[in-house]
Amino acid sequence: MSQILPKSVDSKFRFITVAAQRAKQLQSGAKPRVDTHSRKPTRIAVEETIAETISWEVREEAGGVDEVAAE
Repeated sequence: MSQILPKSVDSKFRFITVAAQRAKQLQSGAKPRVDTHSRKPTRIAVEETIAETISWEVREEAGGVDEVAAE
């Protein structure tokens, strides 16, 4: 997995978290940002994260827990 991680993603955990958030957006009706043969939201989200077609930021929560918001 580390071979496919984009340079903008600092860890495998962050990669999975960003892709999971994006998969939720796709399931809710968001349009895919990459051309793919897959129809599965999870696979599309992983491909989008690898291609760096989605933006995301880490937000510091009041309780000290980080949250990733994919847009």
